[in-house]
Amino acid sequence: MNKPIVIVTGANGQLGWSLQQLSNNYLQYQFLFVTREQLDLSKPETIEAFIQQHKPTFFINCAAYTAVDKAETEQELALNINATSVGKMAKACAAIGALFITISTDYVFDGNDTSPYTTNYPTKPINYYGYTKWLGEKLALENNAETIVIRTSWVYCEHGNNFVKTMLRLMKERTEINIVNDQIGCPTYAPDLADAIMRMISQYDDNKHKGIYHFSNTGNISWYQFASTIKTFAQLNCIVNPIPSTAFPTPAKRPSYSVMDTSAITNDFGIVINNWEDSLKKCINNLLAAK
Repeated sequence: MNKPIVIVTGANGQLGWSLQQLSNNYLQYQFLFVTREQLDLSKPETIEAFIQQHKPTFFINCAAYTAVDKAETEQELALNINATSVGKMAKACAAIGALFITISTDYVFDGNDTSPYTTNYPTKPINYYGYTKWLGEKLALENNAETIVIRTSWVYCEHGNNFVKTMLRLMKERTEINIVNDQIGCPTYAPDLADAIMRMISQYDDNKHKGIYHFSNTGNISWYQFASTIKTFAQLNCIVNPIPSTAFPTPAKRPSYSVMDTSAITNDFGIVINNWEDSLKKCINNLLAAK
């Protein structure tokens, strides 16, 4: 019997890499990890033929345009990758009866609330990146009834470029760094999200939940608290100073509060989510051990 095919885009990204690490635990599936060279989401017109050729049972879109500040000027590119192509992938998956999972972001919210955002809380992105991700969600859900959107935030892991690895590098290079302390959210360890996705897929024959879900590790902190904890876990001596966002202006505005309510993914799929400190400690220990 042929194994169900799982296609994962963004194979070189943090979540794609994390799913590759897990794939040997799911031998009941045949995985195809796809890079930009194999499927370029800046060319939406190529997507339908690719999906028709490979006919996946599950399609996990981890690819995205994630340069938040650059998106303000590279609008056409961000729109093609994060929205137009997502709609095309969803539609092509619908045509062959495939479940489509796409990753979205906390940046679909304006950041003006002070309690965790539920999955049905009104969206109101405040930068162009957030707008393209919001539109991608909308197009995915409109084009394929079998769609799961997972919004996540502050993603990091041992692979690729991310806040944790940048902080570790800067704290070794400098005696002092400044980190904003008035943007509140929650980190997401990519391997934890990858594990949740595979649990959702493996339940899918019996558990037909779909729609929008939130996933991040539990707890909520500022970027300053995140950096300070990285310093503590890595036993570094760099001084970390808290500063307001106004002291660090960026082309794209960031939401000041983007903590998400993750209860739906726990209720519908039985997924137990790790605390952010536990996952951060694991990542840092792995990075230090690899040195």
